[in-house]
Amino acid sequence: MFALVDCNNFYASCERVFNPKIKNTPIVVLSNNDGCVIARSNEAKALGIPMGEPAYKIQHLVNIHNIKVFSSNYTLYGDMSQRVMDTIKSVVDSVEVYSIDEAFVDLSSFQLFDIQDIALEIRQRVGQWVGIPVSVGMAPTKTLAKVANHMAKKQAIYNGICILESETEIQNALKLFPVGDVWGVGRKLSKHLQNAGITTAYELSMASDSWIKQNFTITGLKMVHELRGISCVPLEKMVPPKQSICTSRSFGKMVDDFETLAEAVSNFAARAAEKLRRQKSSANYVIVFVTTNRFRQDLKQYANQVVVNLPVASSLTSELIHYALIGLKSIFKEGFEYKKAGVIVSGIVPQDEIQTNLFDELDRERHEKIMCTMDLLNQKMGTDTVFISSQRNRKNNWKNRRELLSPSYTTNWNELPEAKASSDILPKKRIQ
Repeated sequence: MFALVDCNNFYASCERVFNPKIKNTPIVVLSNNDGCVIARSNEAKALGIPMGEPAYKIQHLVNIHNIKVFSSNYTLYGDMSQRVMDTIKSVVDSVEVYSIDEAFVDLSSFQLFDIQDIALEIRQRVGQWVGIPVSVGMAPTKTLAKVANHMAKKQAIYNGICILESETEIQNALKLFPVGDVWGVGRKLSKHLQNAGITTAYELSMASDSWIKQNFTITGLKMVHELRGISCVPLEKMVPPKQSICTSRSFGKMVDDFETLAEAVSNFAARAAEKLRRQKSSANYVIVFVTTNRFRQDLKQYANQVVVNLPVASSLTSELIHYALIGLKSIFKEGFEYKKAGVIVSGIVPQDEIQTNLFDELDRERHEKIMCTMDLLNQKMGTDTVFISSQRNRKNNWKNRRELLSPSYTTNWNELPEAKASSDILPKKRIQ
């Protein structure tokens, strides 16, 4: 048996943990630069606010219904996600962190236990220790666990926990489950299936293997087998290293000078270097790209990118910044207002499989020790406590516009939540 533990309305729930006054208030969280709706509480969904809706289009609903609007606080959400995952691991050992708000659990070692009790323990412990409500779906395969979790979250009768164990339970659930909502069925595949007369997950599970092979890949066949209760997708406890890493942002304000653009690119390269070191890898190539705002047809348009080959695969922040800025200089053009830039590192290899260069003069062992120390300080004291000088050239006016940002309650000493006791509730001193 597998379980899928999914946080309910995760971003909105994170905002409520330290602000209980908005527990039953409609909440929306906005994308970068406070552009579009990327998360909604159940109350906001009930008001008809769609995902991806531009913020300015819901302003009238915000005013009428007193909707609380937040800028996306990824620092807070990332830390709360880690707390949720650590709490799940305190109950069960075999956990695959699938996304920021989802985790698969392998329950094969709990055959002698009542899995309903395990689900209750996970749900209650995460709620008590972290304050985030979760739904738990359990089934013989990961794909069916997704179905069960969807039912646990959407149907109040399950009270947050749905277990699909018997063949009858599974078939009844699949008959009511739209094929477009099946894990792995995208919009294009969903349309293709519906054109073939397959509208439910049950109908897909009944399709013949020969038809599936003829029309879809081996991945599609695995998906169908999973719907039949045959486990084909094992738990991945170790996340495979990424083959490329992209760090990019749309700017809060248009950028027209090289110095500001260089500061942004330096920060993107630094983030990419940190991610490389985290997975014990190095990159052979640095790709830098810039683009203007394609939606502003009243402005001159320009977009370009360049690939820079590194002499030796590296994860050193200073080195990646150095070559990223070389690339930026080669594609930067005066007279344009840039809306976005980014850095991609690719040609990634394990740290212990780097092919050295006979003419490399850099003392890499020394620089790796410096990077290790810098990472430790930043992990302990906060992001960018120690940084490369080119990351701070000007006024950071390229950064995202986040005017409705909540505090980073769990990662910033200056933004820790405060508890205040009123003298009215303190015990009164007894008069002798």
